Amino acid sequence: MPQTKRRRKTKHRGNAAGIVESRGRTGRKPTVAEKNGTTRDPKQTKASRREARLDKPPTWKSALYKSLALAVLMVLVLAVMSKKPTDAIVAFPVVLLIYVPLSYYTDLWVYKRRQRQKARQTQRAR
Repeated sequence: MPQTKRRRKTKHRGNAAGIVESRGRTGRKPTVAEKNGTTRDPKQTKASRREARLDKPPTWKSALYKSLALAVLMVLVLAVMSKKPTDAIVAFPVVLLIYVPLSYYTDLWVYKRRQRQKARQTQRAR
């Protein structure tokens, strides 16, 4: 009867401490960027990476992350300043409910303003 469990194709090599070590690279040689741990384009400057990041439209996900950070900070401040720390925990969802749309629409306003400025600059250049 055939065996039901698939056998492994490569051998695990354990050392004296019992830790299994992988065999390592067996394919092509890694590039210089892969060896250094940087996968970015070396020609791309810090300013151009910033430009690329600012040209992306805002998302609700990014607004949520920013709002979570601010809401946690607000809860910590309220917990320290308030006589009842439970009030701070109750305020968390309320603060989050206010901060998420506020953060998104603020980012959207900044993004649209930046796009208008870029459009004006390209029209002037013509």
